[in-house]
Amino acid sequence: MTAVAIDDFVHKLATVSGEAILPFFRTSLGVEDKSRGKAFDPVTEADRAAEQVMRSLIRETFPGHGIIGEEFGNVATDAPYVWALDPIDGTKSFIAGLPAWGTLIGLLKEGDPVYGLMHQPFIKERFYGDGASARYRGPAGERALAVRDCKGVEEAILFTTSPRLMNADDRAAFAKVEDKARLSRYGGDCYVYCMLAAGLVDLVIETELKDHDIVALIPIIEGAGGIVTTWDGGSPAKGGRVVAAGSRAVHAQALEILNG
Repeated sequence: MTAVAIDDFVHKLATVSGEAILPFFRTSLGVEDKSRGKAFDPVTEADRAAEQVMRSLIRETFPGHGIIGEEFGNVATDAPYVWALDPIDGTKSFIAGLPAWGTLIGLLKEGDPVYGLMHQPFIKERFYGDGASARYRGPAGERALAVRDCKGVEEAILFTTSPRLMNADDRAAFAKVEDKARLSRYGGDCYVYCMLAAGLVDLVIETELKDHDIVALIPIIEGAGGIVTTWDGGSPAKGGRVVAAGSRAVHAQALEILNG
C-alpha cells in the first residue's frame, strides 16, 4: 500500500460514512443503552449504519485486512494491516444535537498506528495525519496542522471528556493537574484531540479509552508535532489511560503530577 493509496481510500471511507450518518443527525433517532447497567453508553442507528458501510468497503477493497470496530466486533486483528473504526466518537453529543463528535478511521501496520483521520461531516471538517505530518481540510480551506509550544501546565488549556468517567484514584490525580492548569474544560471527545493538533488546546487527559477511541488520533497528534502516551509513558495504541500534549514540557509535567 502506498501513502497515496492509503490517503485516497481513507478519505473515501470518510465520505461514505458521513453520507450514512448525516440523515440521522438532529432527528428523533432511536437510541439504545449498551452499558448493561453501568454508566450510560448510547449507540444509535447512525453508528451502526456508518460502521457497516465502512466495513463493507474495506472488505471489498482489502479483503486481507483486519478490522477493529466499536459496534460489530473485531476481525483478523493479527493481520499485517488492521483498521480501527469508531463511527461516531462522541455519541452523547450526537444524540443531544451538538456537533462535538466525529468519525474516527485509523490504520495499524504491525500493531503501530500509521494513519488516522477524524471526519466531522456536519461541519465538513477533516483532520488527518500519518505521524510525520498532519493536515486540516474544511470550510477554512486546507492547511498543515501544528501544535503550539506551551511552556508548562500553568499556561495550559486542559480538556477531558468528564472526570466522572474516571475511578476515584484517577479522578484525584486528574484534579491535581486541573488545579495547576490555566483553564480546564470538559467534553469534546475526539474533537479536542484535533484542537490540540491545531494548536488551540494544550493537554488532554483521559481514562478508560478503547483502542478504536485513540488509534486514529495518534498519527494526527504526532504528525502535528505533539505527543500522546499512556499515563505511564507507554504506547497508547490499545487505549486505557491516555495523556496527549502539544509540547513535551507539558506532557512530562502532567505525567509527573499524575503519577506523583
